[in-house]
Amino acid sequence: MENILEVTGLNKNYPNFSLKDVSFALPDGCITGFIGKNGAGKTTTLKSILDLVPRTSGSIKWFGMDLYTNAKEIKERIGIVLDNGGFYDELTLSEMKSIIASAYKSWNEKEYKMYLECFSLNPKQKINTLSKGMRMKYALALALSHEAEVLIMDEPTSGLDPLIRNQLLVILKEFMDNGGRGVFFSTHITSDLDKIADMLIMIDRGQIIFQEEKDILLDSYRIVKGDRKDLSADAEKLLMNIDQTPFGFTAITRNADEIRKIMPDSILERPSIEDIMLCNVKGGK
Repeated sequence: MENILEVTGLNKNYPNFSLKDVSFALPDGCITGFIGKNGAGKTTTLKSILDLVPRTSGSIKWFGMDLYTNAKEIKERIGIVLDNGGFYDELTLSEMKSIIASAYKSWNEKEYKMYLECFSLNPKQKINTLSKGMRMKYALALALSHEAEVLIMDEPTSGLDPLIRNQLLVILKEFMDNGGRGVFFSTHITSDLDKIADMLIMIDRGQIIFQEEKDILLDSYRIVKGDRKDLSADAEKLLMNIDQTPFGFTAITRNADEIRKIMPDSILERPSIEDIMLCNVKGGK
């Protein structure tokens, strides 16, 4: 499988935060979820790989090309949906579109009008009158109207109601079904990724914690529930994030077979992405 993006040894230093030797790849043909708590480094990483902020060091290659020397060609092939939109609020949708469209060689006006109609967006409406959900739809309409091969999205579902969030996920699936090469989806709302992600990358405190196929990752962990009296010293060595109540305990493990042997009465369940993220954020064993 080819990689759309390869990031190697990325460092970005701020006075109170740093990306530390960040390395990962985006496989072709995948929706990749980029997870981590707020402040973990997701937005800084996205801005770095889009050359929106200068990196301190490291290599960034899109489609096999170095970002530093091929930025214009690369950006033609990428659709960007950022949390704040980056729009001029006093302009109408039509006026903002004219500015955006002029930056791309392959702007497709027919596609743009189709998405406006699909999203029930009025081109004469001012951007500062749009709700958060409508702003996100507008940003997506722009990103999909210059024949982008890849979508890069920063917290696209944050603050949206469940109906609009679900509509967005459907659009992303349709993008991939219609020949899209990849989606890089940064979020702390992991339930969205449970539905659509193929690959997961986690960052915490500016460092990559893991990159793994979603199903393989979910199969490698198990939620463990049982009686407190069964929590022996040997069992605790195999468990992470143990939460005890008067009625029992809940924990997570990467050693399901061993737990079944020493705690045969325990209940093991498949975790969610959020369970795994919180386990790693809390620094489990």
